[in-house]
Amino acid sequence: MDLSAAEIRVLGSLVEKQLTTPQQYPLTLNALTLACSQSSNRDPVVAYDDPGTEAAVTSVKTKGLVRFVHPSHGRSALRYGHTLDEALGLDTRPLALLAVLMLRGPQTLGELRTRTERMVRFSDLHEVQAELDALAVRAEPLVVRLPRGPGQKEDRYGQLLGGPVTGNRSEPDTASRPGPPASPSASPAPTDRQGRGPAPSDELPALRAELTELRAEVDALRRALDDLRDQLGA
Repeated sequence: MDLSAAEIRVLGSLVEKQLTTPQQYPLTLNALTLACSQSSNRDPVVAYDDPGTEAAVTSVKTKGLVRFVHPSHGRSALRYGHTLDEALGLDTRPLALLAVLMLRGPQTLGELRTRTERMVRFSDLHEVQAELDALAVRAEPLVVRLPRGPGQKEDRYGQLLGGPVTGNRSEPDTASRPGPPASPSASPAPTDRQGRGPAPSDELPALRAELTELRAEVDALRRALDDLRDQLGA
């Protein structure tokens, strides 16, 4: 499909929110921007603004992968939903795997099983690999198995919606519009708590969403640990 990094981030975010917070889906433009730019479950972390996100989601719509949901039933804002499952003929399991690959770059089987826990349930790594293999042997493959690199103990899988995968992570991309150059006397822009760049104006909702997702990920890790203990007879 040769999608841009911004288009991939928009699609991955829409799929993730549909499967993890269906009560809030489809997403408003602001919610989609926050989903794309959140600091948890994203690699690389980016800083998108509403105009940049709107441009990316509109571009994806022209490719038949996004639908616009016009206001109704008391809602006042235009919302956005994906049609990736319909366009590619994907069930929930492969859709969840593809979304995590779109949002976090190439990953191992174990990482994918853990990071899809909030969306779907895989009983073991063989089920994960079976779904990935099916995505890899399509007429137009959607994922590829990557040989392990220096210092890596396991092979990784990457998604192909943006073209060939050559590394272990995608290059950083931003859909935010650059501001005017700062004057020499200007004060430095405020940064977020990890010093990655300007702090978003809607930081509180983003932090709340991040906390919710971190808690869900901890729960998923605990369940995976319990499963491992059961298998080992501990």
